[in-house]
Amino acid sequence: MPNTSNGSVQIHYDVFGDASNPTLLMVNGLGSQCINYQDAWCEMFAAEGLQVVRFDNRDVGLSSHLPGVEYTLSDMAADAIAVLDAIGVERAHVMGLSMGGMIVQTMAIEHPHRLLTMTSVMSTTGEPEYRKSTPRAFELLTAPGATSKQEYLDNAVAGLREWGSPEYADEARLRADAERAFERSFDPAGVGRQYMAVVASGSRAEALRAVTVPTLVMHGDRDTLILPIGGERTAELIPGARYEVIAGMGHDYPPELWPRWVELIVGHIRQHTA
Repeated sequence: MPNTSNGSVQIHYDVFGDASNPTLLMVNGLGSQCINYQDAWCEMFAAEGLQVVRFDNRDVGLSSHLPGVEYTLSDMAADAIAVLDAIGVERAHVMGLSMGGMIVQTMAIEHPHRLLTMTSVMSTTGEPEYRKSTPRAFELLTAPGATSKQEYLDNAVAGLREWGSPEYADEARLRADAERAFERSFDPAGVGRQYMAVVASGSRAEALRAVTVPTLVMHGDRDTLILPIGGERTAELIPGARYEVIAGMGHDYPPELWPRWVELIVGHIRQHTA
């Protein structure tokens, strides 16, 4: 299994597609392991002429778990840069979801010379007034972590019911995906440390006004965990950013919507690398 390091932090990553193609680096959200970018989805991007790279953020999956360590989104952005270094890619297209969107925004602010394009999905700017959830979604997000496999699976389903894409809600699929993630790695405390990194990092608003990386912002109109105002604000702040609303999408990425994502993101990449 390929791994690289950022200082003492070990980062696990996987690669799909031809190394001679442009690279798309995919960054996960809070508590999400890289396998949530399922193989079939990665292969869809690879079929469009991209080398696709996914990795476990610190404190989840097969990357380092860091009890007692405090860090910020800047540290997590540096982890992503370490992955690019490991595969020998000087500049890449990056896509991040939710907290992953915050990480790729931080990459565009702090490491713009390493990015060709950025796609920020279902994310926000770090400004409290633009990080809004429904009360029930916030309650579920901040509830104590699961202490058993059954509780973990039940929590995953409860989240789907609250913030998932209603038209594509498939509890059997979600339970299977959650079980796979549980068996691979289970560390609720690590997820808590990621959440504190988001809080500690504060607002990116002023820095986003100076971003020059070509940016696509995507958000679902049924998202209750990060309301669409978060995506709208992100696109408003980044000069020249394009904003796309995905009808019927919540705070998830069901397979039925993968073709639309591929169309939008590959189109964005091609527009800015012609």
